[in-house]
Amino acid sequence: MIHIVYVASPESQQIHVWQMDNQGSLTLLQVLNTPGQGKPMAIHPANTHLYIGVRPVCGVVSYYIDKLGLLTEANITPLPGSPTHLTTDSKGKKLYSVSYSSSCLSVSPIDEHGIVGAPQQTLEGLTNCHSANVDTINKLLWVPCLQEDRIRLYAIDESENLTTLKPVALKSTGAGPRHMAFHYSGNYAYVINELSGMVQVIAINAARTGPRIVQTLDMMHSSGLSDTRWAADIHITPNGNLLYCCDRTTSIISWFAVSEEGNVLSFLGQQKTETQPCGFNIDTQGRFLVAAGQKSHHIAVYAIDAKSGKLAPIARYEVGQGPMWVSIIKR
Repeated sequence: MIHIVYVASPESQQIHVWQMDNQGSLTLLQVLNTPGQGKPMAIHPANTHLYIGVRPVCGVVSYYIDKLGLLTEANITPLPGSPTHLTTDSKGKKLYSVSYSSSCLSVSPIDEHGIVGAPQQTLEGLTNCHSANVDTINKLLWVPCLQEDRIRLYAIDESENLTTLKPVALKSTGAGPRHMAFHYSGNYAYVINELSGMVQVIAINAARTGPRIVQTLDMMHSSGLSDTRWAADIHITPNGNLLYCCDRTTSIISWFAVSEEGNVLSFLGQQKTETQPCGFNIDTQGRFLVAAGQKSHHIAVYAIDAKSGKLAPIARYEVGQGPMWVSIIKR
């Protein structure tokens, strides 16, 4: 099976497009210049379009993805703040964008051609919001707000617009909630906290109490690697068995075993990786992990051991300057 790997490098304003073969080796297909510093990317659920947020003229660029995985710019539209994270709803009808610096969340329509339009809803006052995360059934949007130390909760209505829930937020108590991942069952979510390096398990459908935190673990596993934590990204394998997260101060990737129900994590190991890994991703079969080194200007590919979660280095590749985001699709 062939996968396409997209790597966004904001310092050089580029997207590198790679083809991944069945052994995890990469072949460069395309280097595309972006109209600004492009960082967060999102993929249309049908794998027909890639979206990237750019600055300093704040906007989102829509790219058409052809059958080979190559990109063609289709449109650019403004956003109300510098984009920090993008995601779509599961139907591909809306793009949600958060801005850390502007503390706002916007909702933009995606038309029948896969093109993002101007925002039709903007919510302000979300202090240092860091990501927008749609649950597995497209009913709830989770928005970690780092400086609030809580995760804002919004219901997604039939038009994919947002309404505030009660409770309006889940207190993280983890020092800076940043990014999230979801168990395929839809019953549990996982959040990485930037300032503490703590990973928390959230029971989504807790009876009568609403969402609640049921476990907190240190991604550094009290290893003494560093007293300064700077956690960044988190992803789960498609089968829900392994959860990975990264820290930029120590340049490591840690991983956990996930219980069958999704409610319990167990620390398994760590792997030294590219310098200052801000973003990484996992292929659709859960066989390979691709990590981007913001300070090494390279990406590294690892084979994932399905039982132990151990990462075996395959190769590393030079990309643009300051790579921060990795997206992977199946072709």
